[in-house]
Amino acid sequence: MNDKKDIWLNDLKRKREKGPTLQPESHAEFKDSTKSVHAGQYNDPNTNALGTPIYQCSTFYLNESSYKAIEEGRGRDEMIYSRYGNPSQWSVQEKLSSLENAESSIVFASGMAAISSTLLAILDKGSHVVSSRDIYGGTYNFLYEDLYRYGMSVTFTSPTDMGAIEAAIQDDTKVLYFEALTNPLLKITPLEDLVALGKKYNLRVIIDNTFLTPYNVKALDLGVDLVVNSATKYLNGHSDLIGGTVSGSRKLIDRIWPQMLKNGGSMDPHACFLLERSLKTFALRMRTHNENALQLANYLESHGKIKRVYYPGLASHGQHGLAKSQMKGRYSGMISFEIEGGNENAHCLLSHLKLPKEATSLGGVESLISLPYNTSQASLTKEQQKAIGINEGLIRLSVGIEDIEDLIADFEQAINNVFKKQTVC
Repeated sequence: MNDKKDIWLNDLKRKREKGPTLQPESHAEFKDSTKSVHAGQYNDPNTNALGTPIYQCSTFYLNESSYKAIEEGRGRDEMIYSRYGNPSQWSVQEKLSSLENAESSIVFASGMAAISSTLLAILDKGSHVVSSRDIYGGTYNFLYEDLYRYGMSVTFTSPTDMGAIEAAIQDDTKVLYFEALTNPLLKITPLEDLVALGKKYNLRVIIDNTFLTPYNVKALDLGVDLVVNSATKYLNGHSDLIGGTVSGSRKLIDRIWPQMLKNGGSMDPHACFLLERSLKTFALRMRTHNENALQLANYLESHGKIKRVYYPGLASHGQHGLAKSQMKGRYSGMISFEIEGGNENAHCLLSHLKLPKEATSLGGVESLISLPYNTSQASLTKEQQKAIGINEGLIRLSVGIEDIEDLIADFEQAINNVFKKQTVC
């Protein structure tokens, strides 16, 4: 490097800060429940209101600071226009960054907005992605149906087979995109092994952590470059908003922000308020989801009419050892299981349950139950479903925060009713 270039580099004063943020306080030293309550909360200095107000505005007064930020390309660090940034967004983004141990985060109008904006920002024309056959149907459709329109390509493989993933890597591969815990069979992606592959081939590793959340696995701490979540699910937890998130280094999040602006998928202020409010009970809810799911999984596995239970916390799970090391005893609130009698009895069971609600989605305070073959994986052909292990009678259960004794009793009566000869479903 020549002397002139050395001088030029040494004269660069600007550096990326965490955030953007409304307040200088850091909560890095605290644990998750404390972060959930306090991180990102903005107490209005003019009214002394306790808690972040809803800034329901589309635009902000321009001043010397905002003009300078626009001129220098720092528009993300100033309040200019609500699609670019809003105090309600900044507040919830700071809380998310604290929970993810991230430098920066962005909230989106949906999980798919977060996924598509992130991938389009990181990839270039001609790029190749290695992903999983087990990913969420919406993500699969985007990768399979839309990437080629941008001159990009994708190879789908197993999320658990590092040899198969490595074999799928090409000269033009740029991203390894996987889910930390897959839907609906709860396969575990070995994150540290995946990160090692990423480093070996100089690839970005992007993880959808919706099923586990940063409470169960902090993917960024394991070396993942970017982590996305559907905030619709556990992060919000009340089945009353649609949203998505992405967290990572400030450098990478700054690349994604302009793509979000172009796609138009920013989260509105009222939804930001709901998400920030809901996150205050995030750790408390996740603790109960995890505990309930483990007890219910044990009950279902012991029942004679249940053929198989998929749950990482069970010794029967094929990756239970990895679950113990990677999740450290926090195994998620999701269970999948197969009932005798195939899809007919699966539908019958759902009709007899009183507490779990037959509905798509997951991660709410109420238990939600559905059949993957006609909901989350409905876009796959029967052959594709079978190839990834979606068998007859497979049921997916998002375990809520109800009293576990009530949930077990409800499943007991429902299963008994399914197998009564006189029962009509």
